[in-house]
Amino acid sequence: MDADFLIIGGGIAGISAAARLSALGSVIVLEGEDHLAHHASGRSAAMYEPHYGAPPVVGLSLASGDYFRAQPNVLSPRGVLAVAKAGELDQLALDAEDMVASPISVEEACALVPILNPAVVIGAVLANHAMDIDTDLLIQGYLKQARGNGARVLTKARVTAVQKVAGGWQVTSNAGTFTAGLLVNAAGAWVDQVAAMAGVQPLGFQPNRRSMARIPAPGGHDVSRWPMIFGVGESWYAKPDAGALIVSPAEEHPMEPHDAFADDMVLAEGLARYEEMVTEPVTRLITNWAGLRTFAPDRVLVIGRDVREPSFFWLGGQGGYGFQSSPAASQLAADLLAGRVPELASELVAALSPARFG
Repeated sequence: MDADFLIIGGGIAGISAAARLSALGSVIVLEGEDHLAHHASGRSAAMYEPHYGAPPVVGLSLASGDYFRAQPNVLSPRGVLAVAKAGELDQLALDAEDMVASPISVEEACALVPILNPAVVIGAVLANHAMDIDTDLLIQGYLKQARGNGARVLTKARVTAVQKVAGGWQVTSNAGTFTAGLLVNAAGAWVDQVAAMAGVQPLGFQPNRRSMARIPAPGGHDVSRWPMIFGVGESWYAKPDAGALIVSPAEEHPMEPHDAFADDMVLAEGLARYEEMVTEPVTRLITNWAGLRTFAPDRVLVIGRDVREPSFFWLGGQGGYGFQSSPAASQLAADLLAGRVPELASELVAALSPARFG
């Protein structure tokens, strides 16, 4: 065998798993693109908002907090502000409950984000606990740990075949053929395709496109201290980024796995929803892009051994929560594969297990 663990996928899920598993045995990571974190991981809004998502996702994100706080400079203050127009106050109240956010006055909201239009915005809630994640620093930290323990991380290694062999798996890729005792499927939007190649029953993961545009700082403002801004019900969002502003329609359009790109019409509709709430029009785009957020049918991550093929390990369905849940998700993977009692509560482990699909 070339390795104890072979991980398919070099995004945040695969690299964080490599860091943890490298302490348990030999690890090979296969990433099909020219560089790591090319797809969803490289196109993330990069926020630690631990109350975002279904209850098991929230549990996983909250359990990741200690790890984040122990890593110098990975987290930095940001905050999340949700704003409502007429007819949206009921939804704003629901958002406040989900976000564990507190109401603030329109005047306070406009002081935080001077371009908000006080003639349109009639309500706002603020969650100061939300933080920016330095995603590159986080990935490099995991990568250093993995390589420090001898892990091999290969790019340009697109997987073309997966075969069950005596004692484990044989995986053929552009970078060669490798064998390992255990296969970790961290292939992002391609998790079900990898499972099908391996002869394992797919679980019904669905990739969904989300488009984004970077625009110049509105009105020449210094946006660096602005919070991330949401329309109610996550109908759009805007976030400071390197002196500019990222604006997204926050759409979820089902797609087949591919190297996603922004839809111009969807982007225009999202920018219009954003413009309705502010005083500064969007006059030009710096750039635009899209990513695929991949969800299991219940929108909860899937972490655990396959029910029928225990040497096949699922680490998928990160959706929009991959970075903020990665410390606890990768630790759970290592605990399960090492045969240790997980640090997480048994109810949460069960909610994340592929066994929930039967």
